[in-house]
Amino acid sequence: MNPFYDEQEEVLVVEKEASTKKLVLFNDEVNTFDHVIDALQQVCRHSQEQAEQCTMIIHYNGKCSVKEGSEKKLKPMWEAILDRGISAEIQD
Repeated sequence: MNPFYDEQEEVLVVEKEASTKKLVLFNDEVNTFDHVIDALQQVCRHSQEQAEQCTMIIHYNGKCSVKEGSEKKLKPMWEAILDRGISAEIQD
């Protein structure tokens, strides 16, 4: 069971809440592509293809928004990403 996944979040929400935040990852010269891809799959529940695409965007643009949601939802993911040595922020 993944602690970052909640089956109730599968419900489609038409309107975004005003408090929607973004989890943004930043490029660095330390972490490998494979490390970032693995982290995105494990923490953010990305597919292989989605994780690879985000990693390429991070590499070429310097950053990428990898997940959106409430701060409550994103904070454990952010902490798990930081624990893996990857630079990230929760932004408005």
